[in-house]
Amino acid sequence: MGLSRALTAGAIAAAGLFALVTLFGAATGFDRTDGGEIAVVRDGGPFDDSGIRQIIDPSSGLTWTGLWSSSHKYPAQQRFYTITADPKRATNLGVDVVTVPSSDGVNLGIEGTLYFTLNLDHETLKRFDDKFGTRTFRGQDDEQRYAWEDGEGWSAFFGQAVRPVVDNALRVQVGAMRCADLVPSCEMVDSARRGVTLQPRDANGGIARVQNAINTTLERDLAQMLGDRFLTGLRFNLVRVTLPQDVQKAVDGSLAASAAVAQAQAEVDSAEARARADQARQTGYEKCPACAEIDKLKSLPQGITVYAPGNSEIVVPSK
Repeated sequence: MGLSRALTAGAIAAAGLFALVTLFGAATGFDRTDGGEIAVVRDGGPFDDSGIRQIIDPSSGLTWTGLWSSSHKYPAQQRFYTITADPKRATNLGVDVVTVPSSDGVNLGIEGTLYFTLNLDHETLKRFDDKFGTRTFRGQDDEQRYAWEDGEGWSAFFGQAVRPVVDNALRVQVGAMRCADLVPSCEMVDSARRGVTLQPRDANGGIARVQNAINTTLERDLAQMLGDRFLTGLRFNLVRVTLPQDVQKAVDGSLAASAAVAQAQAEVDSAEARARADQARQTGYEKCPACAEIDKLKSLPQGITVYAPGNSEIVVPSK
């Protein structure tokens, strides 16, 4: 009798526990997405594999995802990644600048913004989750996160998987340009050393060529490196190109020296002009002595009423 009661109590307890676990699984077996996210749902029940169960599109209602399934939510809207030295504009990866050598050996600091969108095609997204959603990536804080694990996780994925391809594209395209093609003042140092007059140069054409080349090749390079066309709508906007500190200092020195030379030349030109004017005036006086006397009278101070040429002692001011 006692054994029967114990078995009955155990069965009731087991049934209660099973019901509780089932109720918990059922309560957590629903999910939904906001307007800016898409979810890849993977099975996770005790009798299921970990395969992909379904895709939940953006702005969905409450959706049954199965017992103990997990949802990997990714950004569904256009995203951007900013490379900059300005902490107010930097992304989660922090303040940084891509340093790329130009064809003439000057290390240029490249700042810009990459715009892109995750490919929302369901089959492509499933392949993306299989390849990148099942592994972790190291973030700036050295923590390992999944790509779908909040903004920090996405930034960690981007920094490790995408950023090297962007850096390589910049290195290839900027490396084919001369420093002065992107920063006109870069030519001042060499021009000053060679004694060559610096010709005006417009950097907009060089920047546009770099942007166009990157936008043409980046999507192809990323598809090749990542294994599929996981990112679409890629566009890189080159915002700023900076010189190394020592080169910028030399440029500033050249600018200051050029300004000093220009000022000195202006003073020389002014002095030569005054000398030519004086010479012309003297020649005129020699041809017209009366003109000299007239100019003397015009130069007298205001209020003079009596003037005796040759004897300044009897110049009498008016009352």
